[in-house]
Amino acid sequence: MKKLYLIATFLISWNLYGQGLPGLGAGTTPNNKPILHGKNWVAITGKPLAATAGASIFQQGGNAVDAACAMIAATSTMWDVLSWGGETQALIYNPHTKKVIAINALGYAPTGATVEYYKSQGMDYPPQFGPLAATTPGTPGGIMTMLAEYGTMSLEQILKPSMDLAKGYPLEAQTANAMEAQKARIKQWPYSKKIFLPHLGEEREAPEVGEIFVQDDLYETLSKMVQAEKEALAAGKSRKEAIYAAYDRFYKGDIAKEIVRGTREQGGLFTESDLANWKVKIEEPLHVNYKGIDVYKLQEWTQGPALLQSLNILENFDLKSMGYNSANYINTVYQAMSLAFADRDFYYGDPAYVDSPMEGLLSKDYAKDRAKLIGDINDPKIGPGDPYPYQNGTNPYSDILKKNQQGIAALNPEDFNQELDPKFIQDFQSGTTSVETADAEGWVVSVTPSGGWIPAVVAGNTGVGLSQRMQSFVLDENLNPYNLPEPGKRPRVTLTPSLAMKDGKPFLAFAVQGGDSQDQNLLQLFLNVVEFGMDIQEATEAANFNSYQMQSSFGDHEIRPGAIVLREDTPSWITKELAGRGYKIELWNKTSGPLNAIWFDWKHGSFWGGSSDYGDDYGIAW
Repeated sequence: MKKLYLIATFLISWNLYGQGLPGLGAGTTPNNKPILHGKNWVAITGKPLAATAGASIFQQGGNAVDAACAMIAATSTMWDVLSWGGETQALIYNPHTKKVIAINALGYAPTGATVEYYKSQGMDYPPQFGPLAATTPGTPGGIMTMLAEYGTMSLEQILKPSMDLAKGYPLEAQTANAMEAQKARIKQWPYSKKIFLPHLGEEREAPEVGEIFVQDDLYETLSKMVQAEKEALAAGKSRKEAIYAAYDRFYKGDIAKEIVRGTREQGGLFTESDLANWKVKIEEPLHVNYKGIDVYKLQEWTQGPALLQSLNILENFDLKSMGYNSANYINTVYQAMSLAFADRDFYYGDPAYVDSPMEGLLSKDYAKDRAKLIGDINDPKIGPGDPYPYQNGTNPYSDILKKNQQGIAALNPEDFNQELDPKFIQDFQSGTTSVETADAEGWVVSVTPSGGWIPAVVAGNTGVGLSQRMQSFVLDENLNPYNLPEPGKRPRVTLTPSLAMKDGKPFLAFAVQGGDSQDQNLLQLFLNVVEFGMDIQEATEAANFNSYQMQSSFGDHEIRPGAIVLREDTPSWITKELAGRGYKIELWNKTSGPLNAIWFDWKHGSFWGGSSDYGDDYGIAW
């Protein structure tokens, strides 16, 4: 018996940390969750009830866009680390045009939100919380635009699950306990207090776990949107026109007026014109080819291109021969990410306002030269490069770049030994959720909606929690001259859905929550599948590593050079070798996400869904 146990232990260890054993088929490694197999559709997101909302839309005949819209609405209603005043961004594969489409439904900075204003308030960065942290609401517009342009159902149909939830649903532990933990800050804002703390004066002032959580104001807001759609349909408008009538009521009508009134009452900067002038953008995504696979990400108003840069750099190495999560592999991928994220931290910003050098940053030649900087020992002083020569240009911020590089070079050794304290981790990995859907017609949707997480300022009597995304701007041009706040400008955010195509067909749709760690986890999931042949559930549960050698996009925007988190079952010889290579190591019991993904099995005409065992994420397929 002992001999059999030792053999089994060896097999599992080898499969997790080596090349895997030849001849073992997909699914031989025991997973904590089953693979989701579906022929007709698949729906995966951050909460079981929200996945059920998507399933109900599919069962009524909706397509993957309809289901995704219903799931975003449901997760927003459930405060799954977001709310209705947050932001939505998506990648959509349209099977009729054979193209990937990007949806930019990120709110922008309101009137008066300037560098000078925030500095006049004694701030080094825009605040993490409160009305001055809020960009304009983006999620309602994102849902309605996606639905109108690419869906098939009415707004009333896709809002029904969320309206049912607003009438009352049993609150899960994650959200209930977040309300209780944040109650001191919630009490600062009267409309938030009214919703989140129904038991004021008692020992526990937030709802209990399993208590029916009711949101009357939000239900009324959603009802007004549906009413606007119904009135437009009754007047002879088309399905699409009726949805945009609801859009106008939210951004230009009585809902907008109450959002502005309630926000300004609590110290915010919103004006009615801020909401009326904001628009959802349908954009061309960015992409690179990695070993025959086209990987798509949103533009540089997100951190998504950092994953593309990382892939370009890693193409210069034989990752498979290194072995999955070997010391060489971890060291190489860690430094590739450090190089890409250093460029993110300096160059990325809203392309409507700044001209980031994306051609140079995504150049294969630039990546080849950046790859030469990767050594056997981690370099904690990796900084941004200069991509302008790779697009036949001259860097307009060369003086600022030099100051930035000098500042990094001047860091002291003690700056590399700071603890990964709970506040830093919470700021760095501030959550969101993800939504992944696909259907038999060929539609594929990957979304990372976010913003308005607890503790959120609720905008008056609308039930709409406001975004906290202004904090992702910086106020010092020496950090990033492309990402300084001004009215109408979108901050550079961490939100980053992913979609990969192979042989002209969808190959992988994948997303994850987790702030600045998102494109680290997504990169490793992609490599798990492409380089190491893992099935999609293995890839979502596999042991990732997380780097903190990039500037946090939240809070005080701190950085921890050389810090790395490994899963606690990483072999001791690997942790010892990495420590010798200059890494400061922490061990966690889970490091895999929470990742959600869909792999497309074209051989058998089916979907494989994966959802990591990290949090509450859940999927349904049929």
